[in-house]
Amino acid sequence: MSVLATPLPAAAAAPPAAPPQVFGLRLAVGLCGVLLAVLISGINENVTKVALADIRGAMGFSVDDGSWIVALYTAMSVGAMAFAPWCTVTFSLRRFAMCMIGAFMLLGVLCPLAPDLPSFLILRALQGLCGGALPPLLMSVALRFLPPGIKLYGLAGYALTATFGPSLGTPMAALWVEYVGWHWAFWQIVPWCLAAIAMVGWGLPQDPLRLERFGQFDGWGLALGLPALVMLVLGLVQGPRLDWFASPLICALLGGGSGLLALFFYNEWSHPLPFFKLQLLANRNLTYALITLGGVLFVLLAVIMIPSSFLSKVQGYRPLQTAPVLLWVAIPQLLALPLVATLLNQRRVDCRWVQAIGLAMLALACWLGAQLSSEWNRDNFVLLQMVQIFAQPMAVLPLLMLSTGSLAPADGPYASAWFNTVKGFAAVLAGGLLEAATTVRSHFHSTVLVERLGNAPWLDPAATPSLAARLHAQVVSLTSADLYLMVAVVAIALIALIPWLPSRIFPPRAVA
Repeated sequence: MSVLATPLPAAAAAPPAAPPQVFGLRLAVGLCGVLLAVLISGINENVTKVALADIRGAMGFSVDDGSWIVALYTAMSVGAMAFAPWCTVTFSLRRFAMCMIGAFMLLGVLCPLAPDLPSFLILRALQGLCGGALPPLLMSVALRFLPPGIKLYGLAGYALTATFGPSLGTPMAALWVEYVGWHWAFWQIVPWCLAAIAMVGWGLPQDPLRLERFGQFDGWGLALGLPALVMLVLGLVQGPRLDWFASPLICALLGGGSGLLALFFYNEWSHPLPFFKLQLLANRNLTYALITLGGVLFVLLAVIMIPSSFLSKVQGYRPLQTAPVLLWVAIPQLLALPLVATLLNQRRVDCRWVQAIGLAMLALACWLGAQLSSEWNRDNFVLLQMVQIFAQPMAVLPLLMLSTGSLAPADGPYASAWFNTVKGFAAVLAGGLLEAATTVRSHFHSTVLVERLGNAPWLDPAATPSLAARLHAQVVSLTSADLYLMVAVVAIALIALIPWLPSRIFPPRAVA
């Protein structure tokens, strides 16, 4: 994995390759350490979403200021995902991982101690940069160190970051805020990060430095790619608040980011040591996985956001009261993912149809959710959450298998850069699309209901005090049902891609 597809000049030749590591207890501990760090990073990302009201109240920030706290962390996190794989090869995976985890922890400690808004924004943005560098490391470790027979179980660990992590983040952040204090929403990461550093330091082997790679450093790629991703993510996160293209700032962020991204890809095509290897897109399975990944993340984000938002707006639930709805799906993932990995490890099982069944089950869960009414409470979501327990890993894990199973080991860092960057960017895009769809459908249903009430002269004025609340609950219910139906259509559309785009691959096996 540390060998590049494009050889370096003789003067900067790489040191002799280290002998392959035999997988054992130490490597297993190192892999678990990276997994722990990535999960904590995902949980920490939800802190400023769940605890934002408490943070603003304690530090005296306005609503607009709070939106930039979320946006900057997310933007820097996505930007880091694109360039972390290059750093792991250059500085060694073990050294880079320990530095990023340590910096991530330190910045988390300092964030609540910031004296003013600019300091807080800088600390949170830097923490996002360190946190975003961690997910690519997990894929790199799984692809490099795991034997073929258990490689899918390592990818299942990576899949936890898309299924288990987001659902667990909200309850954990809410628990600290409700019972301990908003500071601990940040400080909760300290013991976990210390454990992760110890596990990575003991478990992963130390590769030599590859500083000769700086002789072919892609400076233009960094100068174009990082601002492009940051600008695009900021535009997508702030777009719903600033009314999208009615705002000159959003136009500048999205337009400028798109232009820089086009120049970045042009530069990467011909660079001898790029951050992104565009030639890999000729691989049909990788291209399919990247396209479908965006749709799957849209579905997974929606099935988390819709019930949480509904219960908050209609039933007045606090985040901690909504937590069981998310935990019904999150906790069983610890069992469901290994079981799905075992299924995919059978040669007679076609992973494409496993994914089709998973997407169909997600569509079924969304169709069940579309039947909601304003009387629904937490218990009414049990059935559709139960359907998702196996639906989510069956939709995600085949994508990882398809995207990595047909690539050469030398392309591992490039595949990691592609997959993780698309994953991070698609999650942001999905959030922006859901916000926009929610706004449009809410306005539509609100207008229709108000017009109907205006044409009802028989309405009892005595009911007016409760009318606004009932109207709001009905609008939220109808909007949530529409969103569920829209997400179901997306899941079904993704199934339609399977018969003609990806080609079948078999699970990895040890060479005889």
